[in-house]
Amino acid sequence: MDFNFSDEQLAIRESVRDLVRDRVAPRAAEIDRSGEYPHDIERLFAENGILGIPFPEEYGGLSGSSVTICMVTEEIARACATSALILGVHALGAYSVLLGGSEEQKRRILPELARGRLTCYALTEPDAGSDAGALRLSARRLGDEYVLNGIKTFITHASVAETMIVFARTGGLGPGGVSAFFLERERSPWRVLKVETKMGIRGSPTAQIAFDDVIVPAANRLGLEGQGFKIALGVLDRSRPGVAAQAVGIAQGALDFALEYAKQRHQFGHPIASFQGLQWMLADMATQIEAARQLLYFSAWKVDRGDPDMTRAAAMSKMFCSDMAMKVTTDAVQILGGYGYISDYPVERMMRDAKITQIYEGTNQVQRLVIARALIG
Repeated sequence: MDFNFSDEQLAIRESVRDLVRDRVAPRAAEIDRSGEYPHDIERLFAENGILGIPFPEEYGGLSGSSVTICMVTEEIARACATSALILGVHALGAYSVLLGGSEEQKRRILPELARGRLTCYALTEPDAGSDAGALRLSARRLGDEYVLNGIKTFITHASVAETMIVFARTGGLGPGGVSAFFLERERSPWRVLKVETKMGIRGSPTAQIAFDDVIVPAANRLGLEGQGFKIALGVLDRSRPGVAAQAVGIAQGALDFALEYAKQRHQFGHPIASFQGLQWMLADMATQIEAARQLLYFSAWKVDRGDPDMTRAAAMSKMFCSDMAMKVTTDAVQILGGYGYISDYPVERMMRDAKITQIYEGTNQVQRLVIARALIG
């Protein structure tokens, strides 16, 4: 196992780090305050090739490597979790087409997405969250087209994306009746019912959407009928390290700020960083982050290799890193005391943002089930 980044990856990281410092970090607090989607950050990422990172070079992208995606996600999330999701959700679309698409579909769809045409991923429904195999959105075949009817909920970026990967029922009940489709908004328009008001990641729109006799060409079905659930699970195996990377980035950003604050804040005539109680907190936070980071890149490395046990590794990293981020950001708020609880300082935003990493891409309770089943066989 070699966890050293290549020279190319290091160059990408430095470029992204500079971009985040200069353009993303100054916007983070305002994005959170306004709750408005940062179209300017999306354009910035597209113009600088960041939205091309999830795609292999042969399809017009820059990498396609899970390790590289996670590395960039971590850098962005240190400053702004909302902005990191622009890349993360776009990668969900990439994985869906790469796993389920034919070669013709890959060459038709992926170059456009690699250039920055934003996509999203629609799996969850009001009665099908953790039990994704219970979804009800119907896709009825009529000649060379499908007609979609139903509702999806908690769909990240559904109100701003131009394309969508959607999972719908083409057959009987259960996972075997689910198929996957690639939708283009101008040809297969979905309807936004509402955009949720959330605790964290406030600038990332989470929408409930409706499909009212939406027509989708049969040529846009990914894989065979009934293969959708398998594609969805394969995508989640590959996307969960990205959530872990977001969690590690959030935690690292919180530690960075708390450490500098502790050096500057004086009580009883000394910097509070000189007090042993806070030193131990900082030491624990740094150790927890580094342990999580190693598990994160271990799981991403397994994804890139296609190892048969990557499902377990991805679930472990998502679970461990997100639980860690919640603890570290809570401790960062504690280090700042009363100042940590007010929005003038970023750690309360980071704590709110960290919470969602324990919930989406499969709750951490579901991750424990995945890990346990892998262990038991």
